Amino acid sequence: MEIEPTETDALYRTLTSAIIPRPIGWISTCSDEGVPNLAPYSFFNGVNSNNPPVLMFSGKQSTDGSHKDTVTNVLETGEFVYNLVTEDLLEAMDKTSDELPPDEDEFTHVGLEPTPSTTVDAPRVGEAKMNVECRLYETVPVGDHVVVFGQVTYVHVDDSVVTDGKVDVRKIDAVGRLTGTYYTKMSPVRVAKDQS
Repeated sequence: MEIEPTETDALYRTLTSAIIPRPIGWISTCSDEGVPNLAPYSFFNGVNSNNPPVLMFSGKQSTDGSHKDTVTNVLETGEFVYNLVTEDLLEAMDKTSDELPPDEDEFTHVGLEPTPSTTVDAPRVGEAKMNVECRLYETVPVGDHVVVFGQVTYVHVDDSVVTDGKVDVRKIDAVGRLTGTYYTKMSPVRVAKDQS
């Protein structure tokens, strides 16, 4: 199979099948009118860990050039929260991708309780084992997407995934994005280092 970059449908499926697994950017925001919003993003990652710590997610623009609710809310309020997706939250996360009008809130739609954050007004998913509060750092348009960068302002970690004061990846049943309707569970594999 050979694909030209202009073949957008085939290219999207191929790239999202090759760039795997991807962390899921489950992003919560709040509109200027106070309506909570919660949506998953397939293109999400950390940019750096300090000076300042920054996360990013990429949201597609509508054909008329407008943004989806999440990006609109971030541009209006300058805030968002990243919520870690674990296996117990997979179905709820998937359901938050349903198309809802801007005045309807995905937390209610999927039966989750929006929990107050510490440094931002955007709510967080209280059931998530980790939440990262962010303030807008910068946005960069890339093709038909806008990449949103957020500076980390506070992190919540559930004690159930902490060992000796550190996050223990062996205790986090995180879920990664594959392609289509496929996801993957995390199974940590340790690489033996040569001690010589």
